This record gives sequence, C-alpha cells and structure tokens, in this order.
Amino acid sequence: MTDQTMNATTSAASVRDYLELMKPRIMMLVVFTAAAGLVAAPSGIHWLTGAAALLAVALGSGAAGAINMWYDADIDAVMTRTSTRPLPAGRVQASDALSLGIFMSIMSVIIMTLATNWQAGALLAFSIFFYGVVYTMWLKRSTHQNIVIGGAAGAFPPVIGWAAVTGTMPVEAWALFLITFMWTPPHFWALSLVANKDYEKAGVPMLPVVKGASNTRLQILIYTILLLPVTLLPTAFGTGGYIYTAIAAVGGVVFLGFALKVFASKAGDPEMEAKDRKLALGMFAFSILYLALLFGALIVEHGFGLYFSSPNLAIWAGV
Repeated sequence: MTDQTMNATTSAASVRDYLELMKPRIMMLVVFTAAAGLVAAPSGIHWLTGAAALLAVALGSGAAGAINMWYDADIDAVMTRTSTRPLPAGRVQASDALSLGIFMSIMSVIIMTLATNWQAGALLAFSIFFYGVVYTMWLKRSTHQNIVIGGAAGAFPPVIGWAAVTGTMPVEAWALFLITFMWTPPHFWALSLVANKDYEKAGVPMLPVVKGASNTRLQILIYTILLLPVTLLPTAFGTGGYIYTAIAAVGGVVFLGFALKVFASKAGDPEMEAKDRKLALGMFAFSILYLALLFGALIVEHGFGLYFSSPNLAIWAGV
C-alpha cells in the first residue's frame, strides 16, 4: 500500500469518527420530524429557506450528540455496546468533540435565526441545551425518570419546523411534540431491557436497573396505551388527514401488540431467553419505523397535495 493510499484511508476513518460523534441515525430522525412540522404548518415556506432550516436542525442535532458523547465518554467506555465509540476507543480527543459540539451549536442557531426567525432559533438553542446539559449532564445520571423528562429534547424538532414557517408555536405544533414525547419512554425502555446490565455496570439509573424489569415492562405498556390517543391529536386538530389517521390507527395497534407481548415476556429478567431479547429488540426497531411512518404521513399529505380532512375527524380544527 502506498503512502498516498494510507493517508486517504486514515482521512476517511477520521471523517467517519467525527460523523459518529454526531449520532447520524438520531440526526436523520430529528430532521425527518422537523420536516413534518415544516410542511404541515400553514402558509408554506420557500424551498431554499426550508432547506436552510433543516440544515440548522441537523447541525443542532449533531452538536447535541457530540456534547453528549464528550460528557458520557466515561460511562461509554464501561458499557459493551458503546465502548467502541470514537472517544472511549481513543480515536477522537475529548477536547475536539466538545469544540465540535459548541461550534455546531452556534452555527445551527445562527443559520436558523437568519434564515427564518428568532423564535425558531431560540427554540433550537433551547433544545440543544436541554439535551446536552439538562438530560446528559443532570437527568441521565440522577434519576430513573431521565428518559421521560429528557424525551422532551427529541420532541422539539416538529415545533421548531413549524415555528420556522410561521414564527409561532400553536397547539397543533405542540401536539406533534407530545407524540414524540410520549413515544420516547416505550421506545427506549424496550432497548434498556436488553442493555440493563450495561447500565448497571456503568452506574446509570435507567428504569430496569432501579425499578426492575417487571416494572419496566409495565411502564412500557402504560405509556404505549397513553400514546395511542395522543397520536390522534393531529387528526383532531386538522393537521392529519385520512392517510395519517389510517397509519396512526394501524401502527398504534401493532405497537400495542408489541407492548402486550413484551409485558408478558421475561425481557430484562435474569432468566431472559433469546426469544424475549428478540421481542424487546423487535419492539425497539418497530418503534422507529412507527414514528417515521407517522411523521412521514404528514409529509406526504402536506408536501404532495394528498391532505384530505374530514369534518367528522377534525373536531377541533374548525375545518
């Protein structure tokens, strides 16, 4: 292998490491939900302005991810599933990760504010602070309700997208916030049932570690039941049409089915079998698809002219 080839390989690896710091999979979901708020908001937005707004959201999400990885490097090194991340593996310096996070935070807020309005910029700044400081530095290590409260950080994007278009944050936008907020606990706790030994080893008070697997399975079921009517709020407010309503109904039934099966399983217990582990991971995987389908339906309806609202369904929308 030539020196030139070796340098190219090293450079590519370094780029991948820095991309990993930004948690790209979470970033994609965040941008997707922000896009739903962007297109569902009334009056519309120029495509170039919308692209700038989504770029700002992506940078903000990446910034929060980098700050999270910088602060959590110590516990990431202890847990098996995170020990190969760039910081605990020694591929990126902690100071570089923090600098990246701060720089991207500033740039994301500046771009959002200049491209749209100060309301969207302020909410984006608050969401970065909430995830990077309130959740990462305080809630995650101090309370088993960390995911419940901290879930607000990932629920802000559709409201940010809505505010980018209108400069306002009406109840319709907060209904979209509430969907992700209520979705986060059953989504993450399904994974934590499998990773509970890792969290216990790292001293992180996740619900299965503090309250046990049985209580966690019950909480997953409770939050799933509470989530289902919340997913119909966009229909009630007139934001979601027939396509959205159908997906919310069918997807909700499937998600509830997963929750019932996980509740009846031994997922997270010491005697957990392979089928229980597979079931919990299956619910975790479907939860991502479920949320993507919900917000994807809004994008399809409002972005492609397929929105049709029923007066009988949009009971609060006045349409």
